[in-house]
Amino acid sequence: MYRQLVPATTAIVLYTLCSLTFADQIAPFTSDGCSAFPDGNTEEQTLWLNCCVSHDLSYWKGGTYEERIKADAELESCVSKLGETEIGKLMYAGVRVGGSPYLPMPYRWGYGWPFPRGYQALTNEEKQQAKQQLRQFIKMLESAEAELK
Repeated sequence: MYRQLVPATTAIVLYTLCSLTFADQIAPFTSDGCSAFPDGNTEEQTLWLNCCVSHDLSYWKGGTYEERIKADAELESCVSKLGETEIGKLMYAGVRVGGSPYLPMPYRWGYGWPFPRGYQALTNEEKQQAKQQLRQFIKMLESAEAELK
């Protein structure tokens, strides 16, 4: 019986060590604008889209609970500064309810990392990964812009 347990125990220990040694990789940044919410009003259809993309950047990289509170408050403030105070409050309520990192949604807090991540501060290595992904995203945008000239 002991001989049968050794390979299984060894495999579990090695898997655990590998999981602790290598950090998860962040996926490339993506944004769906304001998710299931309109990107603007009927007069200006992309009025608060920039607010949502900025919010998506925060959600993509994730972090602590306090960082999420700040990101959600910044979304509300950004939309409110555009003269849409009630919309900002509605969006704030929506992201507070639907953005939990514990729901396997594509727009959850920390959606750039494998699920489930929960709330946790980014390590220096994870910050570097996020910066590298953003650099690649910016290069892609610059390349697309150059093609339009």
